[in-house]
Amino acid sequence: MSVSIHFLPDNVTIAAEAGEPLLQVAERAGVLIPTGCLMGSCHACEVEVNGEESICSCISAVPTGQTHLTINLYSDPTW
Repeated sequence: MSVSIHFLPDNVTIAAEAGEPLLQVAERAGVLIPTGCLMGSCHACEVEVNGEESICSCISAVPTGQTHLTINLYSDPTW
């Protein structure tokens, strides 16, 4: 099942498959998500999903049971 992923503030939309790593989806879309440790500890890759929860994109995948997700990238000047 294909999931439509919309990246903000870049305003880029791309189709992804459930279970596909979020960093991989962002890379295919040409969207840069900053990373640090790639283990979810440093939170450099933290993004907001659907205006609600914050997740570490380096350890997260496109969830099942969704048809559309909005990923809002944070801008952290310390990274």
